[in-house]
Amino acid sequence: MSSILTNNSAMVALQTMKTINKSMNATQSQISTGKSVATAKDNAAVWAISKSMESDVQGFKAISDSLNLGSSTISVARQASETVTDLLTQIKGKIVAAQESNVDRGKIQTDVAALKNQIDSVVGAAQFNGLNLVNNASNIDILSSLDRSATGVAASNITVAGQNLSTGAYAANDVFAAGTASLVSGDGDTFVMTLDAASGTDEILIQDGATAWAAGDKISMTIGKQTASYTVTDADLSGTNVTADLVAIGMKNAIDALGVTGLTVSYDPQAPGSLAFTTGAGTASASNDLTITGQFTNASAGGLGALNAIDVSTLGGAQTALGNIESLLSTSITAAANFGSAQSRIDTQASFVGKLSDALKSGIGAMVDADMEETSARLQALQVQQQLATQSLSMANQQPQNILSLFR
Repeated sequence: MSSILTNNSAMVALQTMKTINKSMNATQSQISTGKSVATAKDNAAVWAISKSMESDVQGFKAISDSLNLGSSTISVARQASETVTDLLTQIKGKIVAAQESNVDRGKIQTDVAALKNQIDSVVGAAQFNGLNLVNNASNIDILSSLDRSATGVAASNITVAGQNLSTGAYAANDVFAAGTASLVSGDGDTFVMTLDAASGTDEILIQDGATAWAAGDKISMTIGKQTASYTVTDADLSGTNVTADLVAIGMKNAIDALGVTGLTVSYDPQAPGSLAFTTGAGTASASNDLTITGQFTNASAGGLGALNAIDVSTLGGAQTALGNIESLLSTSITAAANFGSAQSRIDTQASFVGKLSDALKSGIGAMVDADMEETSARLQALQVQQQLATQSLSMANQQPQNILSLFR
């Protein structure tokens, strides 16, 4: 039945054209934006996931900047530590030269003082963006990652321990008293003793100095190439404790832990604070004569504060300095090694973060980017369909005209 009120063919053709036009608009949008999922209405689930991942990518860009800043800061600290180690090595050479009797120890001491001043200069200048890691014993946290889980996102940090290589705030304290043959400095803050390999014996007395003990004060003793130390704690200062006696016991335990062949360290409760050193005497003899040096360092002193106690102008001072310089060298070497390890870890993390960001971008692209080859082919097909739909609608609209011929 033909009707001039209802043209079913035209309605079908019109709906077909609307569908084609809708598909063409979506295809053109993909071509112009380059995305198959440009808004939440295109695919809500995929859009939500992609936006979360895009926010993570932005976060990793900030992390990359943080890691680069951290690496640069630690690089400055590492190079400063290595320079300080080189300068301490030169000081050691001066100290070794001062062991000779036919030298001008006064001039050598002048050289040592100049090198010490150079260390101060290096430590003071070793800052990056105002942060100095070699003149600061506190830790710093470097933002290193974003960890996403089902419960949310948490930031991860790489903690780098600061190192104190300053020489300031050292204050001598007369905590050592001489035994039968040991030599104690005039300030009582250092000593040196030499024991015969087969049957040497001597003692040193650890005593209360003119300045009261404080938590953080440290006694170090170097036996040959090994160093033992004891740091005063708050517990050592509490109650009726005799701090000097507790320090002596702690030093004995620390030296025993070194396992020095042929050396026996004795503590006599009847002689508080006294440590007796013996070689041979019932144990295997030491392979060489043993030189033992001691150094007091106050709590507020810098990590290399004991440099201020080095005085090679006398033979006794030169002998004491030879033992103590090893401990100072160990401090700077440890600092440089720690900074090197931290910088290597940060550089590795920075490389990983860069690769992770690339992987996230690739994943986001796989979800929301349009396949341009497929989209181009679909656009051409839709253009043909649109032309055919237009012709079909035109033909359908002409059908009512045929009814006029019935009334002629």
